[in-house]
Amino acid sequence: MATIDDFRKLELKIGEIKEVSEHPNADKLYVVTVDLGDKTKQLVAGIRAFYQKEELIGKQVVVVDNLDPALLRGIESQGMLLAASDETGIVIVSPEKKIKLGSIVK
Repeated sequence: MATIDDFRKLELKIGEIKEVSEHPNADKLYVVTVDLGDKTKQLVAGIRAFYQKEELIGKQVVVVDNLDPALLRGIESQGMLLAASDETGIVIVSPEKKIKLGSIVK
């Protein structure tokens, strides 16, 4: 079990997707640029089979902002976009209405 202190270590913030491109080395991945208000981050997300690039641009999302960067198929990912999955696919976690970029999710 995770403790409340474990949860508090995560920095969850609202960002807006500004750019999306296909990952050059993976059919299931997008390379996504997200504006967090005070900075921009590049994320690699396994959502390509479930979203068209055009529907992602301008979408507000929840980002784990304080993860160590990771190389995913040769491209650096500087955080993680939160999504839920079940037998029907993947759905991005998003606020129900627009909110200031960089807002803390708690």
